[in-house]
Amino acid sequence: MKEVKVEVIGVDPPCMRCQSARKAVEKAAEKLRAEEINVKIEKANVTSKEVIGKYGVLVSPAIAINGTVKIMGRVPSEDEIESLLREAAR
Repeated sequence: MKEVKVEVIGVDPPCMRCQSARKAVEKAAEKLRAEEINVKIEKANVTSKEVIGKYGVLVSPAIAINGTVKIMGRVPSEDEIESLLREAAR
């Protein structure tokens, strides 16, 4: 089984946009489980010095896949996330 790590980077407590981004990631991850792709979802705080230093992200929501920021400052569609996760699992 392939594993992909996703970090949903946002504010704490999560705003509506950050919640929507996480839901899109969760739905895409659920679809990919049937294809033997395990998606590990973590939450990261956009105001954390560690997160800013690691990713340089200053706007939320942002999505990092396997340590690389793929989306920043907008809520992605479920299909877009699914496509990025498939690509990362190759």
